[in-house]
Amino acid sequence: MALFYENRLILGDGFLSSVQKHTNCMNQLTSTLILLLLALISNAQQGWEISSPKVDQFTGVVVANGRLGILPTDKPFQTKSIILNNVYEKESERGVSRIVSGMNFTNLDLKIDGVLITDNNIKDWQQTLNMKKAAFTTTFTFEDKAKVTYTTYALRNVQYSGYTNIEIEPLQDIAIEVTGKITTPNEFQKPKHTYEVLKDLETTMPILQSVGKTALGKHIVASSATFVWHHINSTREHQRPTVKHNFSDFENTLTFQEKLIKGKSYKFAWTGAECTTKNFDDPKTESERFVIFNLLTPVETVISNHEKAWAKLWEGDIIIEGDLQAQLDTRLALYHLYAFSRGDSDLSIAPMGLSSQNYNGHIFWDTELWMFPPMLLLNQDIARSYVNYRSDRIEKAKQKAINYGFRGAMFPWESDDTGEEATPSWALTGTFEHHITADVAIAFWNYYRVSKNKPWLLEKGYPMLKEIADYLVSRATKNNDGSYSILNVVGANEFAPNVDDNAFTNGSAIEALRYAIDCANELNMIPDSRWQEVADNIRILKMEDGTTKEHKDYNGEIIKQADVNLLSYPLNIITDIDDIKRDLKYYEPKISPIGPAMGLSIFAILYAQLGNADEAHRLFKKCYEPNKRPPFGALAEAANSNNPYFATGAGGMLQVILFGFGGLDITTQGVVQKNPILPKTWKSLTITGVGKDKKTFTVN
Repeated sequence: MALFYENRLILGDGFLSSVQKHTNCMNQLTSTLILLLLALISNAQQGWEISSPKVDQFTGVVVANGRLGILPTDKPFQTKSIILNNVYEKESERGVSRIVSGMNFTNLDLKIDGVLITDNNIKDWQQTLNMKKAAFTTTFTFEDKAKVTYTTYALRNVQYSGYTNIEIEPLQDIAIEVTGKITTPNEFQKPKHTYEVLKDLETTMPILQSVGKTALGKHIVASSATFVWHHINSTREHQRPTVKHNFSDFENTLTFQEKLIKGKSYKFAWTGAECTTKNFDDPKTESERFVIFNLLTPVETVISNHEKAWAKLWEGDIIIEGDLQAQLDTRLALYHLYAFSRGDSDLSIAPMGLSSQNYNGHIFWDTELWMFPPMLLLNQDIARSYVNYRSDRIEKAKQKAINYGFRGAMFPWESDDTGEEATPSWALTGTFEHHITADVAIAFWNYYRVSKNKPWLLEKGYPMLKEIADYLVSRATKNNDGSYSILNVVGANEFAPNVDDNAFTNGSAIEALRYAIDCANELNMIPDSRWQEVADNIRILKMEDGTTKEHKDYNGEIIKQADVNLLSYPLNIITDIDDIKRDLKYYEPKISPIGPAMGLSIFAILYAQLGNADEAHRLFKKCYEPNKRPPFGALAEAANSNNPYFATGAGGMLQVILFGFGGLDITTQGVVQKNPILPKTWKSLTITGVGKDKKTFTVN
């Protein structure tokens, strides 16, 4: 039978064959119903769409293009916010930097026969995320008067702009009034609102615009918007509706009215753009240009180019046969990593991507350890952007090392556009969580191992690895027995601050030093002999039974997330099978039940690599399913939180599939496949677009 489960179409194994066997029952269905059912089956089988009717609890998924993040709501024509990537302002005069929630140019009001459309006077509500096309579509019916459909895009092809395509199907003759808005957050300095009618030889263009400064005046933000009447743009024979401009202190609006005839569909769009002095010397004019471009480009071209850009991204894909729910969850995770990133930006990705201002939009180890590996396999451009983000800030890292009495380059725990430490001063992580620097080095060498981009290695890779190796040598302390310790750190388990010889901190340092040596040899350079000496002698502590000890004073306490187990994956420090099993058995019960989503993904990967599909699948589901939020399955950071979208968790679950079930491994020969294994419920796993040669790996 066919069921809807958690707002997704789930097909029983015998459903399709049952349809074929019982064709004599088909005469009870209208041809329209049959076509609709087959369309739903097709979409579900492909695993590209997630749909939901109205629900009591709503957590949105994000429409984003790597520059703008638009967060829809379950209110008609309303979005919650627009997040501006890499645009920061202090959260307060004494606070730290925070990613800016910009002017919201995406909201509209619709009146039909004088009645404002709200979620209280509509029916047949349905929202659908099409991940393949990066399109978020809402449909509803107003009384017996009209069916309404609108689709929101963060245009991948016009990266500072968004586009909402609207269709109203009158069920009787009606009058509509549509108001487009630019709403400025109250924390901005009071904006200036304008409305211009720009004229050329062929058309008159009404442009709504708001310009203001962020709260403390760091950036000027400019947002422009306008209506696009498709029938006018296509024929230039119809009269443009009369528009009316209005504004208040923080809201700027443009309104038009039309009379619609029963059965004659009416199509139009609302498009906006947002620019700041972070990216443009003249954001006011640039935002206007983007809107004019969208206005005077045929809608078919605008949307087609957006879809082509996304089709290019989806060359790197994960296809699961036999478990539709896993396919949808996996695609949703991959969709968000793509949506939050751009390969042409040299920007990185924050733990919450472009979904919110959580964690201030800062860049953590979440990028290098959790989100970078899936992108490294599936999209070389985005992976290069992440590492180049660090290269662009190496001088600030070198200054930080000097400031703390070390050599080389020392990266901040939280990074913003400046490259300086952006962690609040009261948080010990900013002062002591030093494994972030080794994490950067590991990502750099892995980028080269997959890309084989030797000019990049010479220009950016080796200078980074060298500076980090020099830092790690200066950060290590030599003990009387000739071993080395790294003292007074916060490890991956942040429940244990200011400890000595943390397992992951020491292990990542060993790996980074070895990679610096490999890099020097690759370029026929002579590595510093101290790199080898320290790498060979950094302590990895053990308990009496051989279990790896998380830090010098660890005594069985609950831990925030995986730490020791990271030495087996993604590091290659602990490789003995018995040691791996012992550490898995000991530390899984120690993980906090409210820890971040990605922690258990490491356990799942290791069990898969050990050939234990049942345990791997159990932990795969456990690493993200408790964090899913209705109705679309957006990931929260923890099982008891509600702050999606947690892109770090998405990175962790994707690594289970790629490096666990898929058996992929990053080596000096590039990406290879070793001992893949599937959960019992999966019929096959196909991974496409891997590495610089865009290889396909299949597991049956």
